[in-house]
Amino acid sequence: MKIIVDTNLLVRAAVQDDPEQALAAKRTLKEADQAIIGRHALCEFIWVLRHTYRFPSKEIVTALHSLLNAKNVVVDDAAVAAGLDAMGAGADFADGVIAYEGRWLGGETFVSFDKKAVDVLTKLGIKSRLLGSLQTELGI
Repeated sequence: MKIIVDTNLLVRAAVQDDPEQALAAKRTLKEADQAIIGRHALCEFIWVLRHTYRFPSKEIVTALHSLLNAKNVVVDDAAVAAGLDAMGAGADFADGVIAYEGRWLGGETFVSFDKKAVDVLTKLGIKSRLLGSLQTELGI
């Protein structure tokens, strides 16, 4: 069976805060012919580990690599690499994935109110623009 993996399955397998669900999640991931994990699920997974469970970046990267090393896991490798690059440089994983996907869809410039994301993505060679307040943007 080819399964589409929801974020909560990833979280249960990684965190194991509910033993019964953790066992079911691990078994399901292991037994699937393919475990397809979309970009959004990966972004949510990283966010939940960081903000809900307070995992340090190193543990998040370890959990992600453990997941990605499974032979049956299918992800957008380029999006994951972009997310890891952003995360390694100090931005959120999702910022890298958003910038990657936006450029893949034809966008040219990552635009955000998040100064840290803009700074990091710019350093990574991604054209980025920081927005200020509406008054600043209008020159008032």
